[in-house]
Amino acid sequence: MRTTTTSARLLKLSCAVLALALLPPVAGAVDDGTADAALTATVTALDRKLFDAYNACDLDTFTTLFTPDVEFYHDKGGATFDRDTVVANTRQYICGKVRRELLTETLRIYPIKDYGAIEEGEHRFCELATGRCEGSAKFLMIWKRDGDDWRMTRVISFGHRPLTEAEKATLEAGKAGSANPG
Repeated sequence: MRTTTTSARLLKLSCAVLALALLPPVAGAVDDGTADAALTATVTALDRKLFDAYNACDLDTFTTLFTPDVEFYHDKGGATFDRDTVVANTRQYICGKVRRELLTETLRIYPIKDYGAIEEGEHRFCELATGRCEGSAKFLMIWKRDGDDWRMTRVISFGHRPLTEAEKATLEAGKAGSANPG
């Protein structure tokens, strides 16, 4: 009896693993085998919600995605240790000035057992006044799950640098190509 129960459980587990393996990867996130499809979809959607709010200066939505005691480490701007300061800095330095674009091919999601997830990637920043993308940076964000709610507890934004001339030329060529569909 015990062998049959164990065999049935193993069969169910094998079927579940096979089903997950057959799911298509979430657009944008790299599937390196460390995160399941559901977690990847969840964190990718959280990233989209966060930065749609950031880009639109929707600070009400933006605020809800951080814990009150969030820690934000920025290699050029220093460290902050609360949500109110993160939101105030976004209002002062981002709203109406900068747009963030995720480099989807760099996005990676890693589970944190019994806590949440790590989101890692790279993004570029575009000046709203000129429409030109001028800078790039890497990021690492820690998301905490509390039931169905997810909030960011830590952010590390680093490696800020200007885009190279080659990167700018590639962006311009992409814009020209999309403006003149064949």
